[in-house]
Amino acid sequence: MSAQGPRSLRARVPRALLDPGPGASLPCGDGEGLLAVELRISPRSGGIEAITPLAADMAALPLVLPTLVEPHAHLDKAFSWQPFANPTGRMEEAMAINGREAAERTAEVVLARGERALQRAWCYGLRAIRSHVDSVGPQASPSWEALHELQRRWHGRMGLQLSALVPLEHWSTPTGEDLARRLAGTDGLLGGVLGPPFAESYRHTAALRQLLRLADRLGLAIDLHIDESDSQAGRGLLLLLRELRRTPVSVPITCSHCSSLSLLPAARQRRLAAELAARGIAVVALPSTNLWLLARGRRSSTALRPMAPVQLLQQEGVAVAIGGDNVQDPWYPGGDFDPIELLRLSLSALRLGPWQRQGLMPFSSVPARLLDLNWDGVLRPGAPADLIVLSADHWSELLARPPQRRVLRSGQWLPPPPTEQPSQLLATLEEPLHP
Repeated sequence: MSAQGPRSLRARVPRALLDPGPGASLPCGDGEGLLAVELRISPRSGGIEAITPLAADMAALPLVLPTLVEPHAHLDKAFSWQPFANPTGRMEEAMAINGREAAERTAEVVLARGERALQRAWCYGLRAIRSHVDSVGPQASPSWEALHELQRRWHGRMGLQLSALVPLEHWSTPTGEDLARRLAGTDGLLGGVLGPPFAESYRHTAALRQLLRLADRLGLAIDLHIDESDSQAGRGLLLLLRELRRTPVSVPITCSHCSSLSLLPAARQRRLAAELAARGIAVVALPSTNLWLLARGRRSSTALRPMAPVQLLQQEGVAVAIGGDNVQDPWYPGGDFDPIELLRLSLSALRLGPWQRQGLMPFSSVPARLLDLNWDGVLRPGAPADLIVLSADHWSELLARPPQRRVLRSGQWLPPPPTEQPSQLLATLEEPLHP
């Protein structure tokens, strides 16, 4: 492969992510929803010129996906696990350690973390990220300063959308109003946490109402951390929907986590999901962090670890995206801004079929819509040749082992991702390791 990129690429591509263009047609694909095609790439524009089907019985071809979208991250705290580890894995401990870590954040620290994150995301095959930002306390101003600098540096390459993460009551204060007005000038989002403990009087009601009114008045989208819990099933969603009946808004609303929704009986889940769909409210499921954090301390902590019921939500018409959430911080020690590893984990954890259209939409077209990106991630003539080329040729091989990959950006090959580089740690050994 030349560093300049290929003139054409033969590959297996999910049929659900292919559009041959007006007047053209493509076969339906094989039993795994994959279609062998040749993608012709323009060296001048760096885009896809044409898509041509190949014989179905061709020899092994690489599995190719469009570059993907991360709908929920936390760049300001990423890569902080080593000095601020949370070996208990408990949410209460994560919150306390997060506070201690935040007290030491500076613009330089957040800038270094964010640059590392975006460099890795770029090489792994992400094209846009929505990051939540801790926005109350002394770390807030330097964090926003650093992340706005990253937006400037990466403009035109990696989309970076920022959402303010604050206690809901903050939006009812003059400081919160000032923050919201500043966000209105930068296409930011209003966020917060709506979760247990919920009193029977729903003490969150007034704060939630103020947030909705403020967002609607300023035309700002909302992304809430809601029902990230293994108790008080779906209470946050119930409160939000109840308040929206009284205070309807015209701005987009995203509900991130929705973990405890899965604790309700299926019929109640469906009723809530149907109302979410009717109101155009999207859900972002975050399986890696929720699998790690929730249901700790129970008699059998592996028996029930709540996650958003993705398939049920999709069946009721809710737009569902899947995100990586925390990366190597007190909330989750793993992650690396790698969309393929998130895809591999999520397919198993959420029992999604990648051969089905809705099995892939949460990683591609739905988050692209949530972030209001120009490209929906469907490969068609005129789309950018921004592709992830994998060493697997079928889904089972992708799930069997982490694949090697090459990433095309505007038709040009990037250097191999960090995990494909020789390990300096292993290079220090006297004898090589063998599998």
